[in-house]
Amino acid sequence: MNDATKAKLNIPIPNGLSPADGLCTGGQPQAEHLRAAQAQGVRVVINLRPPSEPCDFNEGELVQSLGMRYINIPVAGPADLTQVNAQRLADALNAAGDSPVLVHCASGNRVGALFALKARFLDGAGIDDALAAGRATGLLAMEPTVRTILGG
Repeated sequence: MNDATKAKLNIPIPNGLSPADGLCTGGQPQAEHLRAAQAQGVRVVINLRPPSEPCDFNEGELVQSLGMRYINIPVAGPADLTQVNAQRLADALNAAGDSPVLVHCASGNRVGALFALKARFLDGAGIDDALAAGRATGLLAMEPTVRTILGG
């Protein structure tokens, strides 16, 4: 692992968190945030917003022009909080290997929700630990819904 992957990422996106070395989660980045992510070594941007949600710029094109990989896993709301999408997130994170990753939605709430599902269904965490993993990555208002999905 290189030094960039060992450090906490400091990308000033809305509700930005750095819950683990080489991982930044939060809300919708602006173009300057994506440039800052690239400068900090981020090589993969995972966007959980569906294409139907408005954005002031073409995020996928900008990310790719900066030499980063762009992945879209559309999570419009609770109906998209599924084990399939949790697996898609896990696969994208695994494919990133040691590269730093930015995962976002509009506010960070869906990011945390999907990380909670990943923790429970794919990593084998208990419900409380899965919710803690979700909170660490941005879960807020969707927590009651996520608790129900997790079986709690």
